[in-house]
Amino acid sequence: MALIAAHPVTASEGRRTDGRMPRRTDDRTDDRTVDRTGGAPNHPRPVGRSRRRQGRVLLGAGLVLLPWLGYLAGTLPPVEAAAWVTLDALEAAALLTAGSRLLTGDPRHRAPAAAAAALLLTDACVDLATAAPGPELITAVAMAALAELPLAALCVALAAGGRGARGRGAGEKR
Repeated sequence: MALIAAHPVTASEGRRTDGRMPRRTDDRTDDRTVDRTGGAPNHPRPVGRSRRRQGRVLLGAGLVLLPWLGYLAGTLPPVEAAAWVTLDALEAAALLTAGSRLLTGDPRHRAPAAAAAALLLTDACVDLATAAPGPELITAVAMAALAELPLAALCVALAAGGRGARGRGAGEKR
């Protein structure tokens, strides 16, 4: 109220007595009033239950890789450790980025999901190719079948756009 009294608007001009135009509240855009289903391409969208679960899976996988990096660095010979730690650190970064973007409804989750898929497939292939016969090969097969390949498949689906991209025609808007 003090601002109104200090800067009265003249009825004839629609201006304050100090010469400035008054601020109109109906011209302002507030994030809470923006339609979250449209707008700018990088604007957050509401996050559904399925996307939250997928985001949590990616975040969890990325977080599990962090102590694994320390284990690899401490147990492998230095040359091997450098290669494996680098590969797994890149996987963790891609998974954490894609997962956090999914949880916040950021549509830019696709690129890190695609990167994670490629890195996970590479990891599985190299694990299988370099594993010695016996328990090491069994562990590599189990890791590929139970963790790396299913996670890579999820990342491929997320990178491709999931359900929303399939049902649209070429001329339809998102």
